[in-house]
Amino acid sequence: MTMMIIDRIALALAIIGGLNWGCIGLFRLDLVAYLFGGQTALLSRITYALVGLAAIWCISLLFRKEDDIVIDDNENPHL
Repeated sequence: MTMMIIDRIALALAIIGGLNWGCIGLFRLDLVAYLFGGQTALLSRITYALVGLAAIWCISLLFRKEDDIVIDDNENPHL
């Protein structure tokens, strides 16, 4: 159960990072730096570090066996 929560947090952070990179590529706008006061601001650096760690965690999702992935049937009863 806790592994599933970590997976979701990591996925959400990786998505945030991907969206930020998309904004950098399309609009030359680093949203993290904009929101937290520049790329060298402490909150920006913490956010970048968390997104990087989340991406590393998400790599493990690619190599897990199907038996290791827990689906909570109570969450979506139609599965």
